[in-house]
Amino acid sequence: MKTSKSIRRFTPAINTPMLLILAGLLWFSVGLMLCNFSYHWMLHYDGKYTILIVISGIVLAILFARYKFKKFADKNINRIKGKGDKSCAFSFMSWQTYIVVAIMMTMGIILRHSALPKEYLSILYIGIGGALFLSSFAYFTFYYSLKYKKK
Repeated sequence: MKTSKSIRRFTPAINTPMLLILAGLLWFSVGLMLCNFSYHWMLHYDGKYTILIVISGIVLAILFARYKFKKFADKNINRIKGKGDKSCAFSFMSWQTYIVVAIMMTMGIILRHSALPKEYLSILYIGIGGALFLSSFAYFTFYYSLKYKKK
């Protein structure tokens, strides 16, 4: 009993609204970071397919956001809703999702350092980054619904 109390003392606990904001900001920031990689790669691309590459990435972002990432965000929001008033700052995702994130980060690093042309890699980075960016608004929307529901 005493051990769990001492461990809880070191848990970075935050309230539910802040957990929503933290999750949304994380998705928003990572999405912008991935799109920024792509932006800088495309600055150095002298090919004639720039518009096609960017549009392909945007279409992919919309599809990923609509059919995958929004579902992940909703699942995380439901997990956060089920928490108490305060919970661990890292609990906006399940531990299994952290494994998926680690695999995706590893794959991203490997792809970024591979011999693949960066302009083609830009399609994937715009797709995933844009989907994260778009899906981050699910967290912010739910946060504001909580905020105005109290009034």
